[in-house]
Parts: sequence; C-alpha cells; structure tokens
Amino acid sequence: MSYVVLARKYRPRSFAEMVGQGHVVQALTNALTTGRLHHAYLFTGTRGVGKTTVSRILAKSLNCLGADGQGGVTAEPCGVCQACTDIDAGRFVDYTELDAASNRGVDEVQGLLEQAVYKPVQGRFKVFMIDEVHMLTNTAFNAMLKTLEEPPEYLKFVLATTDPQKVPVTVLSRCLQFNLRPMAPETVASHLQQVLQAESVAADAASLRLLARAARGSMRDALSLTDQAIAFGGGSLQEAGVRQMLGAVDSAPVLGLIDALARADGAAVVDTVNALRTQGLSAAGTLEDMTAVLQRMAVLQAVPDAPASDDPDAPEVARLAQALAPDETHLLYSLCLHGRAELGLAPDEYAALTMILLRLLAFKPSGTAEKKSLKTAEAPAPVASPVVAPAPTPAPVPAPVRTSPPSLPPSPPPPPLAPAPAPVATRSDDGPPPDDAPWPEPDDDGPPWDPEPEAAPAPARPPIMRIPVRDPGEPGRLDQPRAAAPEAPLQITPEGDVWFEVVMQLVRAEAISALVRELALQSQLVARDEGQWLLRVERESLNQGNTRERLSAALQAAGHPVRLVVEIGPVVDAPARRLAAQARERQQQAEAQIMADPFVQAMMRDFGGRIVPGSIKAVDTSGR
Repeated sequence: MSYVVLARKYRPRSFAEMVGQGHVVQALTNALTTGRLHHAYLFTGTRGVGKTTVSRILAKSLNCLGADGQGGVTAEPCGVCQACTDIDAGRFVDYTELDAASNRGVDEVQGLLEQAVYKPVQGRFKVFMIDEVHMLTNTAFNAMLKTLEEPPEYLKFVLATTDPQKVPVTVLSRCLQFNLRPMAPETVASHLQQVLQAESVAADAASLRLLARAARGSMRDALSLTDQAIAFGGGSLQEAGVRQMLGAVDSAPVLGLIDALARADGAAVVDTVNALRTQGLSAAGTLEDMTAVLQRMAVLQAVPDAPASDDPDAPEVARLAQALAPDETHLLYSLCLHGRAELGLAPDEYAALTMILLRLLAFKPSGTAEKKSLKTAEAPAPVASPVVAPAPTPAPVPAPVRTSPPSLPPSPPPPPLAPAPAPVATRSDDGPPPDDAPWPEPDDDGPPWDPEPEAAPAPARPPIMRIPVRDPGEPGRLDQPRAAAPEAPLQITPEGDVWFEVVMQLVRAEAISALVRELALQSQLVARDEGQWLLRVERESLNQGNTRERLSAALQAAGHPVRLVVEIGPVVDAPARRLAAQARERQQQAEAQIMADPFVQAMMRDFGGRIVPGSIKAVDTSGR
C-alpha cells in the first residue's frame, strides 16, 4: 500500500477527534442532538483549520446508519456503516463537493442545483458542499439564492471560504455561520506529539515548538511540515535539523541583538547581522522572532508576576526585560513589526535589517541620566536666610534689615537690548535679589511692625527659608496662578538686519530645512567677531550640536565661514519675529483695504452684511 501523508492519514473522522475548534463542535453537537438543524451552514477560517473536515463529519452525522443499521441522526457517527465509510472514501453518492475555485461559473452551479430536485439515493439527506465559495461569480451566486433560501427538506448546503468578506450579504443572511479559528502553537505542538508517538518517530520538544510556530495556526500545514521534517531528519526530529529545514534563526542571535540594542552597542548589532548574512538566515525570520521575544518582554514588564514559561530561553528573556526600558521595548517591537514590510523595498534585505535595528539607537535617548545629574548639580540650591533682629532706631517706622545670602557666581549678562526699568526685588530662579534693590512694601492687612520687641536678641532657632508672598510686580497670594510672561516686543537691531538677510538667503536657496531652519529663524544674532558669531535662542531644545553644525556648514557654503556659538536667553530680534510682524502688517493693510472698499461698505450699509472674522487672508508677494 502506498504511503499516505500525515495530513490525510490523521484527518479527524468524528467531532471528538477535532482539535482546537471546541466552539464549533459544541454548537453542531447540540444541534444534532436536539434536532435543531439549519438548512445551510457557512464555515469560515484560514487554510488548514478543518472546514472541509467539519463538513464531512456533519454529512456522516446526518446519514449515519449505526453499526447495526438502525441508527438515526447522531452527533457521534459510527464510522463503520456504509454511509460513513463511503463519505470517508469520497464515493458517497448523496454527498457532493464542488470546488468553486475551478468551477465558478453559472453553468456549474446550475448543474449542481439540477440534482436538488431528486431525493437522496442512499442516505437521509443530500449534502452539497461548495468549497472556496467566495470564488463564484455574481451570476452563479444569483442562480443559487432561491434554492439556498428554500431548499427541499432533504437538502443541506455546506459552504466554506477563507474570505467571507467577498461573499454577498444575500448569501450570508441565508446561512448559519461558524468561524474556525487558527490554532494556538501549544495546541498544534500537543497534537503533533500524539501523531509522532503513533508513528513511532522520536522528536524533541524544541523541534515541535518550531513546527507549531511555522504552521501559523494551520494543523494541515503543521502535519505537512512534520512530514518534510521526518524526511529531512532521516526518521527523527531534532531542533538543529528542523531549524535548518525551516531557515529559522536560532534564539541566540535574536537574544544577542536585543541585548546589544539594550546596551546601545551598534558594533555588536552590525556584527550579528553580518553573521546572519554569512549563515544565510532569513532577515524576515529574524524580525519575526524578535517581535515574539519583545512581546514576551513587554508582558513581563507589565505583569512581573506572570506565570513562568517552560521555554529554556525564559531566564534570558526575563533578564532582557529588566535591561530594556518599557518604552524602548514597545518602540523596538513596533520597528520590528513594521520593518518586515521595508525588507522588500531595499536592494539588500540584510542592509535593511541593519537600518531597522539601528533606528532604535537613533531614537534612543542617550545620556539622559547624565544630563539630569548635570542639571541637578548646576541648579542653585535654595539659600536659607536667618531671621536677624534689626537694631532699634529713632525712626517711627524703620526700614527692615535683611541678611544677604551668599552670592553665587554670576553668569555673564547679555548685552543690553533696551533701557531696563527700575530694579525691583523679586523672586528669581537664578539667585536672590541684589542687595541694593528696594524691599517690597508690607501688606496693608498685616500688623504694623513694632521695633520694641525686636530690640532684644532673638533666641537661637534653625534657619528659615525666605519665601516671597507676592508674585513680582503685582499683589496677590503665592497660591494664585501666575500669568504667562508676555513675549518681548520686537526691537530692530543692526545685527538683526544682517542675520535676517542671511537667513532669508538660506531659506530662498533651500539650503536649510527642518530643525536647522527652525534654529536660524528663532535665533538672534547678538555679536559678530572675526570668525565667530554669537546667536541667542530662548529654547534649549534648539541648541543641539548636530543642528548647530549643519547651520554652520550652510553658512560656510553661502560665503560666511564662521563658527557659531549659541547661548540661551531672551530674544527680541529674530527672523521669525520679523516675518510675523510683516505678516501682521500685511493683514492689517488687507483688512483696512477691504473695509475701505465702496462696494463692501454699500453691502454692509444696505444689506446688513458683515465680514466673517478670519476670512481675509493677506498674501505675501515679496517672495520670502
């Protein structure tokens, strides 16, 4: 007798042998037991999950005669009667299978429906099974609608499809639909182990896991791969042989790549990818295995008490979950998941794999902890001012005496931009107010200050931090919300004229873009020395080394070979502010021109018309 492949040899012949489709088995079993049978069933699901198998078992259940020939409709077909054996062998005259992929026309469907007028020859029911029903033409669907809706009592329709979205809704509404789900890898591996034990084939657990994952939820694919693995391994299944047959990547390179990314070791990433290229391992398989590991890492990070896995790589996965931050884990998972679509776009899939993995290092925040510690060290600590009793004076209301805290090293002041107002003692994040600043007047509601109690030496007490009770320049309690500081008005400067023309020249030539363009537009040229320009920006995020270097290179290409130095401070004359001022002026002129138009005035006067706010748009015709 010729060899029968495992997928056919171990095809389930009863509902009890079905694997992974308990929800469908339960519904059909109850329907058969209670006699509540529908006239049309639609089974949907991916390939190899049991659609045709369920159809054949249902046909046997409807036509089973029992071992003694006296049986009826049952949920447990005997498998030995004439009807059961003929259906298993594919020669039962009352069970017809039509492959709609190759018989999709109206003529084939009409030929099938012509048999519906005849009663069953051997069994109780005629069963018409149409596989891949979504491949039928529209005229073929229309031809079967009437019979599908009101078939004879002895006729049952069973439709199967992998794409129910292409089945007309008029057909879907006439059927009882069951969705056969892809099977979990654990379910597939367990069934494979039973099959191999029956076949007396030795196999290790790792090889079964690889086959179950490669099947992607399809039991037929898993059995077909098992057949191939048995032939490849010479009658046994070992992890190394199965991995080589599937072209799957070993777990060591995958874990090594994630570890290198966690350590921000770009050289190790490149070396590992080159090793994968040398071994001829799949780049897409590498990304797929990485997504599986990253998913397990994300679960461990979110649920540290998750049940332990029997996978031998579980301890290493747990270690990587501790080494990689959760946000970076999710970012890397997204990069690997979407990166598989980019492999086909690159001329070299391994080069694309390298770029996908190095992308994490490009977005990885480097030196975050060092920057935080540096800022903490540079931030001035709060200075506690001890309460000192002022000496009594003959004045009725003496000026309060305060102790100046230790002065901090002052930062170099920026060049004066405008006449400064009179100094006022205010709260400042950069240090205490100057000693010569006038002290704020006391609250009117507070008690008057009496110098007599203060004449005696104050008892020793711990230093008390001085906290101002008013916001600078206006009364109110400290717990009231502080209004946002108004933007400094535009002040035209000679250096600003030079910088504006230079920046506009770079913008018109499209020599700068993105962050470099933003840095140029938002900065103010403070001073120009020989070979060095000093810029000032208000936002520290614009002062990036790479952005500064690219702007300097653009200036050098435009004929300004200078070195840029950027400081943080108030900006009053930036190209962006000049452009905004020009836009406001154009808008005001446009609105005034529209309002002065005689026709507009007549419409407003005679018909009560009005100009919708924001509907007037000024157009820049200067080319900037």
